[in-house]
Amino acid sequence: MTTTQNPSQDPALLAGLAANDALDVFRVVLSHTSHPGNIGSTARAMKNMGLRHLVLINPKEFPSEVATSLAAGADDVLANARVVSTMEEALAGTTLQVAMTARRRELVLPLQTPRQLAPELLHEARQGQQIALVFGTEMSGLTIPEVAACNRLVTIPTNPDYSSLNLSQAVQVLCYELRAAQLDDVSYLEEKREHATHEQLELFYTHLEQTLTDIGFLKPHAPKRLMARMRRMFQRATLEKDEVDILRGVLRAAQEYRGPKAD
Repeated sequence: MTTTQNPSQDPALLAGLAANDALDVFRVVLSHTSHPGNIGSTARAMKNMGLRHLVLINPKEFPSEVATSLAAGADDVLANARVVSTMEEALAGTTLQVAMTARRRELVLPLQTPRQLAPELLHEARQGQQIALVFGTEMSGLTIPEVAACNRLVTIPTNPDYSSLNLSQAVQVLCYELRAAQLDDVSYLEEKREHATHEQLELFYTHLEQTLTDIGFLKPHAPKRLMARMRRMFQRATLEKDEVDILRGVLRAAQEYRGPKAD
């Protein structure tokens, strides 16, 4: 007699559902997408891998019948997509922001491949952190200010003789690596930490720049690249909320300091 396994007890199905839960804190951010077909193909790639949060920064055309057609059944991802005007809006509430780039840039964070970066991202996802995967325009990618707003850089090591990669293909590769790495992730066993959000860090950078100016360390007429270097240093640290609070307390004390008290 042949018995049929209960789908709710299928290990592969259960693992797939668990992967969907872990990936629910990720959002895919597309900046200034010029062709609606790429939005639809991205939605399809996301749904294939279990991601469902799509954010569009000033798309040239959306909603679009072309996008819906190429989504090929991922209509729910398109229907729930958020359209915003700025990168700040797109990254609001996130603690890790991953910029997809095809080239090295001066004074930026180290480049990693999706496979190298995926375990760290999944570890933070297990801690409940909100994570943005950020992609630029089809022709020129992300701008320097857009990259500077992110604290992780990822690149896909393509064939150097033919490195052209479609936007939705790039999304597919990164999302696949996240889903594949999820099967081996046990970071949920570790203590949960509350990382500083993008907004909290931006307020800290503003406070830091003002304090360095107040104490004469930063010269407003010749700032050079000091703040870019400072931002890079703190981005590597992945600061927690409490750590940002401590640092801002130090900055406030520095601003209020009036010299040693007389005996």
